[in-house]
Amino acid sequence: MTFHDKELTVPGTVEVAGRHVKRYHVDQPDRRLEPAVVEAAYAYLPKLLPEPDGTPPAGWVVLHRGADTGAYLLAYSWFFDNVVECRIAVAGQPAVGSPDDDPTHFVPMTRPGVGCVWELGMLEHERTAWIRHVLAPDRPDLAGYLADTRAEGPVGS
Repeated sequence: MTFHDKELTVPGTVEVAGRHVKRYHVDQPDRRLEPAVVEAAYAYLPKLLPEPDGTPPAGWVVLHRGADTGAYLLAYSWFFDNVVECRIAVAGQPAVGSPDDDPTHFVPMTRPGVGCVWELGMLEHERTAWIRHVLAPDRPDLAGYLADTRAEGPVGS
């Protein structure tokens, strides 16, 4: 397997199921996420978000299009003030639990994962942003956190 960077785009924050969710998209350099995959992923997203628990209701999602038929939707949510939870849905990749190779048919991934090498860069950025804007100040700055996203461009190495 040859490793290569993929392209990261940041299409903005949305509010879903009472949570503010930053969006990150990871694409193949020569093939962008198809609109049908994006639409199916965001229709499925509410199923991956927990109920708010008093922690500022925020998190981020990574929508990642694999090199083959797979698509991956990872929802990271903050809870208990400083803990992040990850729930994942997969589509089009039978090797990780999809029933078929349709990249718009999202189902929950039952194996406990946290992300692949292209997705984990956002985790480190979000950890630092949460500390900077929510935990370190005298008063949490949710708007500052939501505006603080990883830069678009190559992701992976």
